[in-house]
Amino acid sequence: MIERAFRFGRAQHLVGIAGLPESTPAPVGVIVLNAGLVHRVGPFRLNVDMTRRMNALGYATLRFDMSTIGDSGASGESQTRAQQVCADVDDAMSLLQQQAGCSRFVLVGLCSGAEKAHTVARDRASHTRLTGVVFLDGFAYRTLGFKLRYYLPRVFNLRRWTRWLGRKSRELAKGDAPSFGVAPLPQDVVSEDLRDMVGRGLKLCMIYSGGINMYFNHSRQFRECFGSVMASPAVSTRYIEETDHTYVLVDDRRHLIDHIEAWLCRNFPTAHAGASP
Repeated sequence: MIERAFRFGRAQHLVGIAGLPESTPAPVGVIVLNAGLVHRVGPFRLNVDMTRRMNALGYATLRFDMSTIGDSGASGESQTRAQQVCADVDDAMSLLQQQAGCSRFVLVGLCSGAEKAHTVARDRASHTRLTGVVFLDGFAYRTLGFKLRYYLPRVFNLRRWTRWLGRKSRELAKGDAPSFGVAPLPQDVVSEDLRDMVGRGLKLCMIYSGGINMYFNHSRQFRECFGSVMASPAVSTRYIEETDHTYVLVDDRRHLIDHIEAWLCRNFPTAHAGASP
């Protein structure tokens, strides 16, 4: 594999680094999306490590900055956020198809990148080339099981109550206003989307970290959140409690990539799959 930088897209506004085969076409391309506003290298170079490992296995890859993130500019089009995300990913697929001969694609997204990957995967009409998605710390909901696991151990912990009361009193004294994040899609909508993705033949890999333990705290929560579709052979789930949200430790990043590699090789084998990186 060789790495090449590209400026591409419908307005030549996107910038990315592609890992391309030197001779034979790569049937499967892996596209890694931005995590929030983080540059295409990913948190702690996660995207670089991941794509280079995939390259060694024979997969063409692209890590790129979506519109208005990192080195990429705006397309100049009047679009909704969902339309922009889908158009950017379509441009990325077209680039790998032209440069590496890819006919099928797998998306990988962490946090808001997982949300963007979901946006693309639920668009059944526009992205027939999509065949798999890796959701890293994607949508999560505080289920009854989550609340029991989270709150019960704290009810009888006097030190926690003391710290909580102290923190609240300081906030009231300062007049702090509550903070708000971007509202996720409703839980029933996401569950239906996942069922539809599996029904269309997509392979899903869902990996959640201990870094989002304010929303997700046990492997059982996959089924609590999304229902029986989580038992489908097309869905792989894993909760890695000991890791943080951005995989700051080298060993945590390596173990994450090991898991994604095994999932890719199992579901989308290439001529080189299983070879040592």
